[in-house]
Amino acid sequence: MNIKEVGQKAGLPAKTIRYYEEIGLIRPLRGANGYRAFREADLHKLAFIGRARGLGFTIEECRRLLALYDDKARASADVKALAEGHLRDIAAKIAALRAMEATLQGLVQACAGDARPDCPILTGLAAPGAGCCD
Repeated sequence: MNIKEVGQKAGLPAKTIRYYEEIGLIRPLRGANGYRAFREADLHKLAFIGRARGLGFTIEECRRLLALYDDKARASADVKALAEGHLRDIAAKIAALRAMEATLQGLVQACAGDARPDCPILTGLAAPGAGCCD
């Protein structure tokens, strides 16, 4: 398969596939003309990476997941530990987003939104230590 075909099947743009090759996640064959020749195994890896990235796994986590997938002697506990760590990261991000939402919601509610120049939103953003994200 060429890059266009494998991209369509894996649901990934060619630019992303080239990047994954550049960083060593995949290693397609090269024809005599220098063009990439993707195998079914490459397609499978690309689809795997695409699903993992869709769940928010980092490139390095994807690299570890691929290594675990390829290691038939792996312990499922190793895979679970990696997924649990990622789940904790997601929970922390959700908590941070909720704190940001609460802060911004309070600022928006405090603002009259009228023709007066005073604005609690701008005051709140200008005050060091007043926000959720310092």
